[in-house]
Amino acid sequence: MQTETINVILTKKTTMAYTDSNVRPTQTEATPLLEQVETIRLEANTQLDENQRSELGQFMTPAPLARLMASMFNNLTGDIHLLDAGAGVGSLTTAVTEEACNRFVKPRSITANTYELDTLLTEHLKTSMQLCQHTCTDNRIDFKSNILNTNFIDEAVTLLQGDVFSERLAPRFNRVILNPPYYKINSGSTTRQQLSSVGIETVNLYAAFVALSIKLLEDGGELVAITPRSFCNGPYFKPFRQLLFGQMTIKQIHIFKSRNKAFKGDTVLQENIIFHAIKEQTDNPITITSSSCAEDKEVSVREVSQQNVVCRNDPDMFIHIPTSKEDGDIAVAARSLPCSLNDLGLKVSTGRVVDFRAKEYLQMEPSTTTVPLIYPTHFKQGFIAWPKTNSRKPNALKACSGTDKLMVPSGVYTLVKRFSSKEERRRIVAAVFDPKKINSQQIGFENHLNYFHNNGKGLSLSIAKGLALFLNSSLVDQYFRQFNGHTQVNATDLRSLRYPTLKQLKQLGSHYKSKLPEQDVVDKIIEKTLFCQN
Repeated sequence: MQTETINVILTKKTTMAYTDSNVRPTQTEATPLLEQVETIRLEANTQLDENQRSELGQFMTPAPLARLMASMFNNLTGDIHLLDAGAGVGSLTTAVTEEACNRFVKPRSITANTYELDTLLTEHLKTSMQLCQHTCTDNRIDFKSNILNTNFIDEAVTLLQGDVFSERLAPRFNRVILNPPYYKINSGSTTRQQLSSVGIETVNLYAAFVALSIKLLEDGGELVAITPRSFCNGPYFKPFRQLLFGQMTIKQIHIFKSRNKAFKGDTVLQENIIFHAIKEQTDNPITITSSSCAEDKEVSVREVSQQNVVCRNDPDMFIHIPTSKEDGDIAVAARSLPCSLNDLGLKVSTGRVVDFRAKEYLQMEPSTTTVPLIYPTHFKQGFIAWPKTNSRKPNALKACSGTDKLMVPSGVYTLVKRFSSKEERRRIVAAVFDPKKINSQQIGFENHLNYFHNNGKGLSLSIAKGLALFLNSSLVDQYFRQFNGHTQVNATDLRSLRYPTLKQLKQLGSHYKSKLPEQDVVDKIIEKTLFCQN
């Protein structure tokens, strides 16, 4: 372990000059601590390789965001042993230090354990920690900083495995603050194997950082993290959700109304959330807050039960975030529907044709030796319009032994786009495949589609239309957004929904004629058929 401990006590209160004088201005004591470190962050940003930052998911925390996160800690008294993994220039540690110094009851001591691999950033981190120590000295708080220029996953796994040498040096952590890097972890990678060795199964580095931090956190300790919202649903993050709710109690979730406002100035397009959790098991309400950005003073606040965030009877443990009373009412209505897909005897699967793997079998135009290949681009007014002239996507799949397993028998299917475009108002976009309009014995559904079926075969036309109308409703869209923070719609997400009965689906389908009705008409049909009957 490479550890550098900073014990420099700065006694002068007049000025604080940076250790590297190149370009950087001198700061005075009148400048708040976090603003001083914000200047360091902005300077460091100009020195980082932009491509590498994007590739590694390396986005440092702006001062307003760091301050918002630090404010979420319930208790900053006593002896604080802070973990900040992926610390960058130390903005988050600085924010916690500033917050602790500004509270009426101050801590006795702060021990900041910051992990950062990038040697350029660790040089800036040293300066930030010196500034923290200066501020703590003024507030009669003991401050110690351990800057660890080592791989956090390597170190955390070693600590959790109980190596004798590591146990002797193992730091205590009773507070964690994180803005972890995020990028995918390959299934066969050393990192994945390391995580598995300590009981952590996840597909992204950000969830790995949070999971390791949870395991290292002392009982009763607090964690605040900003991460992509993708862990809230989907099968790949289920083990992470089980770990999170098995060891922690969520106290607060904060969401941003705009996708790109959390990390203003950086090209971060993922929807991020901040969550505060304590390592204990309680059934206390969860505070849901939302704002347009970290600086926004108009923050909406509401309390909801744990059950409204994670349903006890949901085996997938999807995390719902109802930010308003309307969201809560929508969730109650959506969950009150009587049927699961299993109850209906229906299934949903993802299209089998992965086009880049089937390149040799794709044809732009159909022929006597091909079958129809359906893409999202073929959606039109609630049905499938095929073939599409002047399309950039192939219209056909060659029928041969190499493609037999990629096809499904012709029939009526309800199709859902796996990815919605920015122009579409709804996250879930459904359409009906009607074989009467497309004559073929078999069909290929491309991988960007999900399709509803009856044990691999088609549905009745009335059921398929009813499903499509239901899935295209505002009720489903608004409920779906409570647990899905991105534009991808997985088959698992669709399986998690509650559905009307077969009789109700047929009633809904009777209103679906030659095209999908307008949105307000769809919503009125849903209301009348599902919620206004005697």
